Amino acid sequence: MYPDHTPQRSVEVHHPTPIPPAVVHPAPVVPVQPGHVPAVASIVLPDGRVVTGYAIDPARPEPVAAKPAVSRVAVNVALGGVGFLAICGGLLLLTSFIAALTAFVSQLIILAAVIFGGWIAVQILGPSGHKGGTTVNIRKAVIKRNHFHG
Repeated sequence: MYPDHTPQRSVEVHHPTPIPPAVVHPAPVVPVQPGHVPAVASIVLPDGRVVTGYAIDPARPEPVAAKPAVSRVAVNVALGGVGFLAICGGLLLLTSFIAALTAFVSQLIILAAVIFGGWIAVQILGPSGHKGGTTVNIRKAVIKRNHFHG
């Protein structure tokens, strides 16, 4: 210990102060609706005292509605997925149809070009001596008394 410090040995003793018993006053009168008297309940405590008072109905929770086996959100998500797949399948068929139609139209255009081009080629490259028209051979004819002898 320190040389200049000496411990003090004073002890303080505290005694509990007894609490006087509470003075019992009569309970105030509670106004009650006519025709309805609340029930009075008495309880005996373990030390022998009896406590009397009005019984209070405990608050009852609202009944919980029965939950379905599958939540509505899950059903909505599943139906949305099925609808999305149906639309995707339809779009796939639609794009396939458009591609096939485009190929068909392009083949028709090519076929028309080949046929028309062939007809043009025959007209241009055909025999050049005969250009069409009517050939008439005129001979010296003898006409006697309104009769034609040819």
